[in-house]
Amino acid sequence: MAYNITLILGDGIGPEVMTSTRKIIDATGVDINWEIVEAGATTVEAQGTPLPELVLNSMRNNKVALKGPITTPIGEGFKSVNVKIRQELNLFANIRPINSYDGINSIHKDVDFIIVRENTEDLYSGTEHMVGEDAAESIKIITRKASERICRYAFELCKTQRRKKVTLVHKANIMKLSDGLFLECGRKIAKEYKDIEFEEIIVDAMAMKLVQSPQHYDVIVAPNLYGDILSDLSAGLIGGLGLAPGANIGEDIAVFEPVHGSAPDITGKNLANPTSAILSGVMMLKYIGESQAAKKIEEALSNTFKDKHNRTVDLGGKLGTREFTMKVIENMQE
Repeated sequence: MAYNITLILGDGIGPEVMTSTRKIIDATGVDINWEIVEAGATTVEAQGTPLPELVLNSMRNNKVALKGPITTPIGEGFKSVNVKIRQELNLFANIRPINSYDGINSIHKDVDFIIVRENTEDLYSGTEHMVGEDAAESIKIITRKASERICRYAFELCKTQRRKKVTLVHKANIMKLSDGLFLECGRKIAKEYKDIEFEEIIVDAMAMKLVQSPQHYDVIVAPNLYGDILSDLSAGLIGGLGLAPGANIGEDIAVFEPVHGSAPDITGKNLANPTSAILSGVMMLKYIGESQAAKKIEEALSNTFKDKHNRTVDLGGKLGTREFTMKVIENMQE
């Protein structure tokens, strides 16, 4: 079976890590027709926008996309390509698996949990305004529909992956209406899943507990802002953003992407670690039903990491992006 998949190379190191990922996926033998479209800094000058309608239409048509990092200006300009894509395509669930690897120098071993982050509202809805010249207001939007949808997704994910516990993160002790509604929805959905343990933890306590004992968690569900912050904190537990994949899932469209930035300082230097992008590609393969190909890549990555000389420089190794890619393909073939 052939798959039509949108490929966005992105900015900075994006083309390097996405080319690496494409080569590795192609080496599995899965038949993919990559529809390459441009978004980000490269299209601003030519088309006046970092997100041309052509890109959105490609993702709507193909239903699956693999996307590189895209730079978001700080404090001015286009708000966020990532947020715009999620809102336009209604990609309501951001999924961040957090897994430690043998041989990688990380704070914790045996880490294996998933963060499920609501993706469409909260403070990230971008509803904000100035109040005179000396104050700014951002509006935190939490709705029952979105909260129940993301909580049910978390429980279904827990069920399908045969995990045992869902942990809901909130700050309802302070934000009694907005976070209170999210918590209420989580409690309601939990009653539908009698076989899955449910717990609720205040977000600041959750940050501490993740640093102390991340092995205690299976699936963590959170509103947009908390999920974003805890996702990066969790990546730090296993060796950094370079090892953390991500996916944005909607009702019938899914976009997979590395969670790190575009790293313009190392662009074109063959120094980028493509692991986050590769693992995002693994998530994509599982999503389209190519589990055997996904497993082949996961095993090859794990075997590659075991030899410290076969890692990229940021992980204490000696290999560049291209050399690391070839080593992973070599281990797949073995």
